Amino acid sequence: MTAISSIRNLGPAMETAFQKVGITSAEELRRIGADAAYARLLAAGNKPHFIGYYVLHMALQGRPWNDCKGAEKQALRKSFDALKAQSFDHGRSELEDFLNRIGVVAPPS
Repeated sequence: MTAISSIRNLGPAMETAFQKVGITSAEELRRIGADAAYARLLAAGNKPHFIGYYVLHMALQGRPWNDCKGAEKQALRKSFDALKAQSFDHGRSELEDFLNRIGVVAPPS
């Protein structure tokens, strides 16, 4: 089995985060895919970050992290927002959602 950090753009911090949610190898991460893997991070209480999300997508495609631009980046943003709403923001009131968007609300415990 190959270390997750062997994938271009994914370092030790991402490897540790994925290991905590049961994804222990690069092969497993590739098999699961970016969206399902990122959903596991959110379900475990990791704070959502769009950059980390699209870097993961680029990494699994073997592309540089900064290769994501234009329409592709906009489409990934929509996917990220939907994934975040399903996992991280699920069950929040409109007020909590607004406070989260401006960076006030802490992640649910």
